[in-house]
Amino acid sequence: MDWDETEILITGGTGSLGKALTNKLLAMPHPPRGLRIYSRDELKQWQMKQDLPAAPRTDVAFLIGDVRDGPRLKRAMEGVDVVFHAAAMKHVPACENDPEEACKTNVLGAQNVINAAVDCGVKRVLNVTTDKAVAPVNLYGATKLCAEKLFIHGNIYSKGLGLHRFPRFSCCRYGNVVGSRGSVAPLFQKQARETGRVQVTDVRMTRFWITLPQVVAFLLRCVKRMEGGEIFVPKMRSMRVVDLVAAVAPGAEMEIIGIRPGEKLAECLILAEESRDTTDEGEAYVIRPSREPARRNPDLDWSYTSDRNGPYLTVEELREMLEEAPQ
Repeated sequence: MDWDETEILITGGTGSLGKALTNKLLAMPHPPRGLRIYSRDELKQWQMKQDLPAAPRTDVAFLIGDVRDGPRLKRAMEGVDVVFHAAAMKHVPACENDPEEACKTNVLGAQNVINAAVDCGVKRVLNVTTDKAVAPVNLYGATKLCAEKLFIHGNIYSKGLGLHRFPRFSCCRYGNVVGSRGSVAPLFQKQARETGRVQVTDVRMTRFWITLPQVVAFLLRCVKRMEGGEIFVPKMRSMRVVDLVAAVAPGAEMEIIGIRPGEKLAECLILAEESRDTTDEGEAYVIRPSREPARRNPDLDWSYTSDRNGPYLTVEELREMLEEAPQ
């Protein structure tokens, strides 16, 4: 796949990931032929336009639209080769408070993306998903699990054979992103500044952590190699929340408030049940569609969890990652 011959659409294109992905694509030696930013917030689109290079070598189009709107999405996808699906309701409390709205965006919106891609002859669609989709304990995770299932199932609509089989639908599943909107680090800093205390749910809590540049680079590699049906999981470091507090609010008192509904002490990126369909491919694990029982590996029975993924990021490493994160 040659980027300079590719028309790309990014749903949720004005979010943290969409902006970082756009900047990376436009900075390529041979950037895409065209780039379409699809989102529902006109203010964020206007702000993003102001930050673009004065004379980008790529035709960049900003399209107002919602993934809930199937006809609009289909019109936006006409002539597109590659779709990065990053649009979602992603904040856990918001999804719990408005479950119907979360399902409309994260589940029905995912199916709309699939339908539009099939109807428009898109070649590759990469769905951005999360560790919270693994054994979910909150609605956000449950909707993202549904979306994963929908995208993997979408490959039944593919036509052609081998390298000429399209469209292809795959997923990229990863953990918390340093510096993304809603990140806990700014909240800790605000609490420390205003009260001298930081609220921590449980000192045992751990999370996977990855930077935006790492995510963007991984997505670009995945979309080039995807065959359809895979869930790509990058190998990433884990951190302890108490170490994050020490990194962003040194000297602040920690107030332990107890784990909240919908939270886990540790996140999981690959279930033991999924490990039988998983291969270790160096920088990443790849979960392929569940195979016939006789072809599965019964000896593989491990899980990829944030609490058994040492060594943890140190306080100094966390500080360095935060300093390099987009502001």
